[in-house]
Amino acid sequence: MDKLKPILLLTVLTSWLIGTASAQTVTRTEYQPIGFEEVASGLEHPWSLAFLPDGSMLVTERQGRLNHITQDGDIKRIPNTPEVSAVRQGGLLEVLPHPDFEDNKIVYMTYAKKDPDGSNNTATALARGFLVNDELVAVEDIFVQNRYSQPGRHYGSKLAWMPDGTLLMSIGDRGSEPPRAQDLSDHAGSLLRLTELGEPAADNPFIGHSDALPEIYSYGNRNIQGLIVDSGTGAIWATEHGPRGGDELNLIEPGSNYGWPVVSLGRDYRTEEQFANGQREHPDMVNPKVDWTPGLAPSGLVQLNGEHFGPWEGNFLAGGLRTEQLRRLVFEDGEVVHEEEILRGQLGRIRDVRVGPDNNVYVVTDSPNGSVYRIYPVNN
Repeated sequence: MDKLKPILLLTVLTSWLIGTASAQTVTRTEYQPIGFEEVASGLEHPWSLAFLPDGSMLVTERQGRLNHITQDGDIKRIPNTPEVSAVRQGGLLEVLPHPDFEDNKIVYMTYAKKDPDGSNNTATALARGFLVNDELVAVEDIFVQNRYSQPGRHYGSKLAWMPDGTLLMSIGDRGSEPPRAQDLSDHAGSLLRLTELGEPAADNPFIGHSDALPEIYSYGNRNIQGLIVDSGTGAIWATEHGPRGGDELNLIEPGSNYGWPVVSLGRDYRTEEQFANGQREHPDMVNPKVDWTPGLAPSGLVQLNGEHFGPWEGNFLAGGLRTEQLRRLVFEDGEVVHEEEILRGQLGRIRDVRVGPDNNVYVVTDSPNGSVYRIYPVNN
């Protein structure tokens, strides 16, 4: 079995210009060359990208802006977004259209919400509104986590639709009190499953438990920032941040405990000592499918379906922030058997990863002058 050691990239061609298009670069991976090109730029710490049925994109900026970006790269600001707390990791975060957007025009957004009592505390919130003529209307919160706390860290905020029409939403442990992730009366450090109106899904695992919140689907999750649902099997996959090291890829099962902070393969930021007193497993907690130590600093996650990327069909692509990586994961019988670093450093901090309607991969880079890039296969 492959030991999951990344290989060094070999950049084989330089950039060139085609008409008025942006610079395009080709780089070789283990099995095929890929190209990438910038399709939009000038975004202030963009966080999430989502495609609309016409092939255009919605892209959030953490400062609180939502952008409509055409296929030609033209950017238009969408007014009436929620008021956000744009402190450190907080702000306007995920954006995701309703599966029936073409008919109902509904868009969902997660964000760091200020405490109405006037304090600096914040909570992860889910809002939805109607996108009509490039304007949000009737925007309202449909879910707010049950405890406000210090601003700036571990909001989670990834969204994904299940085949049954329910909505998954991650909430991080909020940073300062990791044991919250083990408390079923606290939304922090969990993955939620909601109806399209923000209510608990009727068959969630803790429905009817007096000591548990009904929205919780899994817990012990430090800060999920990559989230997908396998279109074929309905399996839920998530990447989450560990402390220093101990980043994880998890297969999420209802009602399961993923261990944080009781077990961890990472180290404490301040002391560099093994987190959780060195405890790496627990009989009542689920081990990750992949442990990234050293860390990946995971962000977006996608699955490649179809033949567009040839032998990569069914593979996952996982983004990395601090590592500036895009990694390819190969599965056999539900287990990761190979991993390849296909990009490192060429684009910067990768914040989100999506597959577009053209079957190419699109990534958002997190910087004061962030961009959207298209990644595509190149024929040998």
